[in-house]
Amino acid sequence: MPVPAGYSAVPHGSGPSCLTKIQTGLMMGAMIGGATGILLGGFMGFRAGLRGKELLLQCGKTVAQSGGSFGVFMGVAQGLRC
Repeated sequence: MPVPAGYSAVPHGSGPSCLTKIQTGLMMGAMIGGATGILLGGFMGFRAGLRGKELLLQCGKTVAQSGGSFGVFMGVAQGLRC
């Protein structure tokens, strides 16, 4: 069946730009990685016997590492899709 004249998948405009897609991928990856870092960092800290300030520092490091790396990964992946 032919597509009607004047039809477009996005009604008004051309959709998000490539930079917006990269930023969205970066933020989404950072949030997912950060949530995973809280879970894994807390579990590893409790398993190592850490409590209080040491546990928070361990969780913070793990959140920053996993959120940063997964955020960059998702940003690059979205950039490749542009």
